[in-house]
Order: sequence, then structure tokens, then C-alpha cells
Amino acid sequence: MTGPSVLVHRDEDELAAAVAARLITRMVDIQAGGIVPSLVLTGGGIAAKTLSAVAKSPARGAVDWKRLDVWWGDERFLPSGDPERNETQAREALLDAVSLDGARVHPMPPSDGPDGNDPEAAAERYAEELAGAARPQDHGPTPTFDVCLLGVGPDGHIASLFPGKPAVVDERPVVAVRGSPKPPPVRISLTIPTIQKSREVWVVVAGADKAKVVNMALSGAGPQQLPAAAAVGSQRTLWLLDRAAASALPPSLGRLASP
Repeated sequence: MTGPSVLVHRDEDELAAAVAARLITRMVDIQAGGIVPSLVLTGGGIAAKTLSAVAKSPARGAVDWKRLDVWWGDERFLPSGDPERNETQAREALLDAVSLDGARVHPMPPSDGPDGNDPEAAAERYAEELAGAARPQDHGPTPTFDVCLLGVGPDGHIASLFPGKPAVVDERPVVAVRGSPKPPPVRISLTIPTIQKSREVWVVVAGADKAKVVNMALSGAGPQQLPAAAAVGSQRTLWLLDRAAASALPPSLGRLASP
């Protein structure tokens, strides 16, 4: 696999629209090959804006939404329907507006789910769901995701894997996270080995407050210091940025995707 590709868009709105168009095209291309694509969603402002852009796109009808597996990279361990849950935000932005097959939508368990307020049991339940979807050709306990969307926090975290926390080095497919430095403190997250099993990882970042960690992640930082450095796909890695997030990068690392 070659190194990451870095594309810089003019602003946050243009970034969201460009990622939405890229995502629609990728899903259509996979489906054209007779394959049901698997997509991992993330949380955060730019993620919600991107999904909203998909919902508003005149091209969204090109996707056969019933033939799409939807997973999540992490979740805030809160009650079902809580507005802070990534699932709730994704449903409001896009999922409720398209005709999905409910059996192919795989939200992470909420705190009022069958495991009660036990994030470790909920993480194990999600790991079991992933294992149930894995095929022999996946060579492991999780499916091989086609596209995994990730954001990056100002501290360099991806999913709910925070710098210096035990979850960063956990090798189980899914892990419970306690004591998150960003509220809420209890979360569930895919781990780095699971993320890196994705064929393509798209890291979507907007805002000047992320510029320093974007530069560090693309300049050789270690994953324990900066989990974003471990955002790598098995076949392709894309860093999709607005100009503010790319402002600390040397010109050699990225190319403008728009005027």
C-alpha cells in the first residue's frame, strides 16, 4: 500500500460536499460489482455535515441503500435516541431519509440496551455482531470494511481512542472506554487493528484547531502519542481536509482539490 493521499478543499462546506460525492460514487462502484458495500460511520460536526450533504445530493438515488451494511467506529455510551449519540446524529442527517434494510444497520449498543449500564458487555456484544458478519475471506473476527470514515480531535484522537489511554493498544476488535477526556466519559470504540482492516480509511478533518495534529499525524508521529497516525487503510488512506485543517502542512504533503 502506498502512503496516504491528502486532498485540501476550500472550506468546511465544500469539504462536506466533496466527501459526500466521493462516498456516493464509491458505494455505487462497489455495488456495480455485485457486492454489498460495508461502511463505517463516525461522529462529529464534519461527519454530520457530510451525511447531510449525501442526503441533499441529487445523486443519492444512485445508491441502492437496501444493499448497504452500516457500522459505527465508536459511540457515546448513552441511552437510545440520546441526541449526543453518533447513531442519533447519523439517523437525523441521512439514515432516516433513505430506504435502508434495518438488518444491515448495526448501531453500537446503548446504555439502556440488553446489557444495561455495562459498557464492557456492550463492547463484547458488538464484537459478536461483527464476528457474525465476518466471512471466511475476511480472515478474522471482523468484516473487511470497504470504507471507514474517521474524524480527528484536536488532541489527535480517532473514534474513541485517545492519546495515552489503554484502548489505543488494545487488540480486541471492540473496546469499552472509561474516563474519556472528552465527555461523555464512557464510550465504545473499534480498536486500531479493526480500523486498519478497512480497505479504505477516509480521515475527514475541518478547522484550524486540528491543523497541528494533522501535521503531526502525517509527519511520523507514533499512534500511542497520536492515535490519528494509525488511521491507515489496508489498500488506501485518504486525508480529506479543509484549508484551515491543512494550514500547518508543508506544501509537499497535500494538493488542492479546489480553487
